[in-house]
Amino acid sequence: MAETAIEWTDATWNPVAGCTVLTAGCTNCYAMRMAARLEAMGIPKYKGLTRKSGGRSVWTGKIRLDVDALAIPKSWAKPRKVFVNSMSDLFHEGVPEDFIARVWKVMESTPRHTYQILTKRPERMADVLSGAGFSVLPNVWLGTSVEDSRVLWRLDHLRRVPAAVRFVSLEPLIGSVAQANLSEIHWAIVGGESGPRARELKLEWVEEVQRLCERTQTAFFFKQWGGVRPKSGGRMLRGREWSADSARCRPPFRNDLAHRSDLMSPTIPR
Repeated sequence: MAETAIEWTDATWNPVAGCTVLTAGCTNCYAMRMAARLEAMGIPKYKGLTRKSGGRSVWTGKIRLDVDALAIPKSWAKPRKVFVNSMSDLFHEGVPEDFIARVWKVMESTPRHTYQILTKRPERMADVLSGAGFSVLPNVWLGTSVEDSRVLWRLDHLRRVPAAVRFVSLEPLIGSVAQANLSEIHWAIVGGESGPRARELKLEWVEEVQRLCERTQTAFFFKQWGGVRPKSGGRMLRGREWSADSARCRPPFRNDLAHRSDLMSPTIPR
């Protein structure tokens, strides 16, 4: 576990490490750079997870399960928001379903924490979590990443996921997503890319997302403009910060899960 500067969470928890480059949003993934740095520091968990290509570190596709890390959230007495697998993807095809179930049991046994799970593989997320042995946990938010219009289909799979809260991370946003359907999505995080090869985030793309959120009453969180460093451009949009985390979420839609008030966390962003 590590405390984190990520604006929408309190801490990270990584029972899995390693990933695979899938689409354009993965090109400058911060986790690849971090994994290479941690390997250089001699941390065994990250050995062999990246390789050098074109002057940068990229994922090898190797996945490492960290069984010892499963116990970490139980040691935290203070409730916190926890970003699960910031250094991997819990629904990567290399993560066995029985290990995902073990992660699920930990989250179920620690309801004082709110867990945020983000995947680029929402189709597998939907399939696995619809199976036997997985229940909808009110303290677990489930999301997918969408970087441009080429991967809008991920939102359709996210809507299939049985979840108390569904969210989308539009970070790094590298193109327009004006045609996105945010119905049945509670929360949208928008942000520009950071790092030495950061791609531009255009104001019009951010405003398009904000209008979409207004239509579906989806909570809007603007994380950063991005740049060489994460905070290079700040996070002001039209003279203010948009954090969407001050009140309960009241979904404007009904389905078999989202309309149930007993499944709504008191700290869900709005």
